Amino acid sequence: MSSVDVPQAEAPGAGKKLESLESVVVRFCGDSGDGMQLVGTQMTNVSAAFGNDVSTLPDYPAEIRAPAGTLAGVSGYQLCFSNQDIFTPGDELDTLVAMNPAALKTNLPDLKRGGTLIVNEDAFDKSNVQKATYESNPLEDEDGLQAYRVHKVPMTRLTRDAVDGLGLSVREADRCKNFFALGLSYWLYERDATPTEDWLRAKFSKKPEILEANLRALRAGYNYGFSTESFTVHYEVPPARLPAGRYRKLTGNEATALGLVTGAVNAGRTLFYAGYPITPASDILHELSTMKNFGVKTFQAEDEIAAMCAAVGAAFAGELSVTASSGPGICLKGEAMGLGMITELPMIIVNVQRGGPSTGLPTKTEQADLLLSMFGRNGESPLPILAAQSPADCFALVQDAQRISVEFMVPVIFLTDGYIANGAEPWRIPDVESLPKVEVKYQTELNGDGVYLPYKRNEKLVRPWAKPGTPGLEHRVGGLEKSDPKGNVSYDPNNHEAMIRRRAQKVAGIADYIPEQDVDGAQSGDLLVISWGGTFGAVRTACRQVVKEGKSVGHAHVRYLNPFPKKLVEIISRFDKVLVPELNMGQLRLLLRNEFLVDAQGFNKIKGKPFLVSEVVDAINGQLGS
Repeated sequence: MSSVDVPQAEAPGAGKKLESLESVVVRFCGDSGDGMQLVGTQMTNVSAAFGNDVSTLPDYPAEIRAPAGTLAGVSGYQLCFSNQDIFTPGDELDTLVAMNPAALKTNLPDLKRGGTLIVNEDAFDKSNVQKATYESNPLEDEDGLQAYRVHKVPMTRLTRDAVDGLGLSVREADRCKNFFALGLSYWLYERDATPTEDWLRAKFSKKPEILEANLRALRAGYNYGFSTESFTVHYEVPPARLPAGRYRKLTGNEATALGLVTGAVNAGRTLFYAGYPITPASDILHELSTMKNFGVKTFQAEDEIAAMCAAVGAAFAGELSVTASSGPGICLKGEAMGLGMITELPMIIVNVQRGGPSTGLPTKTEQADLLLSMFGRNGESPLPILAAQSPADCFALVQDAQRISVEFMVPVIFLTDGYIANGAEPWRIPDVESLPKVEVKYQTELNGDGVYLPYKRNEKLVRPWAKPGTPGLEHRVGGLEKSDPKGNVSYDPNNHEAMIRRRAQKVAGIADYIPEQDVDGAQSGDLLVISWGGTFGAVRTACRQVVKEGKSVGHAHVRYLNPFPKKLVEIISRFDKVLVPELNMGQLRLLLRNEFLVDAQGFNKIKGKPFLVSEVVDAINGQLGS
């Protein structure tokens, strides 16, 4: 965290030094009822509004309410804000705000040496210390904390003092202490609290006493930093040099929902969404349910199977159809996904990956559903697969998934993960007129000799899309094999093989209609690092770091996973070695070895957490022998 002194005008508290920084990594952590996700989101919004580039990592327990004060109940929110283009929420923490002993124990190892530690000392009573499995109060261990700049703040008491006289219960008063911590953080990093104050006024417009309490707590925290002698330095991070335009903060799930609606509106069609709640995909349903003014229809089904079948039915009816889930739900959808494939109807299946198997780690990230997406249906059932690389990337890529789905009459699997879905970054709002259009074309006339041939294919091996009720275009659909081109049920072995091969050839042919694969860094040389999905930020940052050190390393991030971009094999041939970092046991590596006969090496992590940049750098240097 390099810094330079900036002069500050004389004012009350003017003895404090203001330093300018390029980037800062902050984490708020506390009990799952302490509102850490809320204050982290507010600091993210404020930093984005100020003009910083932002990357976030929310982290929360799977239990709805784990026992208060326990290690299992800790919730955290990490954000990095910078005056430069960034791709990750950071490796080490510059500032850790810990609201109780359990939060301190689970998060302190991530705080860098010399970093700022702010703790709510009021929470460090004997009971909470024991719940966190400390033998004694860690705040009294000077040796254990000597590596950090420690600020023991009586947040609970100061918050109660701030809201005194409003008639709140002790519990209601204590719930405001997260805004005290936020106000202190705003002072520490020169953040303007106005957007948060406006949000509070809108949120609690009908609860004036709660509004006033939170505003008082926010200002009390800010004033504490300004006036107390324990803080002698605070910091500023200037706005980032981002391309000109209008920006907003966007999570991956929000971007996916906006992208789906944008594609449908530009196509002049209704978007139909069928889903069943599941972490971490539920927010897509939540977002789309608020967009009825754009003609969006949402259906919360009784289970995952019903949701997938409803999506198939909507596609048969001529709608732009989508469903979303996570790994366990995608397993349940498998049979009906095969139905969508054999009937050759366009739809989007969003898989927001999480830690598995089974229920696994519902609130943690993983990339372990790639092979499920490739092969998780009975029979020969290939489907196109696209994977977003960041929260904002979801917006554009899901529209390309819609294009491929309609253009090739096939269900498309769209992969994100918990890190992308819940993480946020600034998104430059595009010019709507410049966005590519999804062209929907329905068959309206007979295409045979006085008959309709539902499986008569064009040069892309794509069959027509006929809406039910179109006069003369009645045809059969269903899971049984169809004759080519009449569509009658057929058990003929030669016809079955021909249909299997044509459907597979159609999917393979999509490679001619997707962007070419690009390479960042060296275009040939010692090592090619191939990544996919939410590992993009850590891998891109690591590769650029070693390239600056003079090493011959290229980075190819693959967003189109089935079929692969045509140029990928030629790119691989230009490098001596290939490294594939993945948050799984090596699924893309397996596919690359099979497809291209390349001796790709894996770097794998399955801890429910994204890669650190330093981890990837070490793996690259290990491959290079340096």
